[in-house]
Amino acid sequence: MTPDRLNFKEMCARFDVTPRTLRYYEYIELLTPEKEGRARFYTPREVARMTLILRGRRWGFSLEEIRQWLLIYESEGTETQYRAFIDMADRQLNALTKERAELEDTIAELQDMRDELVKSHG
Repeated sequence: MTPDRLNFKEMCARFDVTPRTLRYYEYIELLTPEKEGRARFYTPREVARMTLILRGRRWGFSLEEIRQWLLIYESEGTETQYRAFIDMADRQLNALTKERAELEDTIAELQDMRDELVKSHG
């Protein structure tokens, strides 16, 4: 094996993902490792894609959104991909901001109820 490629086990360890996750990402064509017999090897391109996939998941993007975004790079290039990311990020930021406001309201309501009970039943 060359030093610029990771085998399946190394890829799982590097990104702290299960073998099932890695196989699934390959199945839905997010990753396309090199294959030698039954062995899979991940190049720097695949490592970079995995970094983007996991970052996208952490930010709340669906796997399909991530897949479409990665395809844009292959078909239309970096500038179009950047513009698409900005649009995706704007949508997600709006959704997360709304979720945060709803969560803050829920926390305040629960805190008020708790405080009322402490005050009345002390």
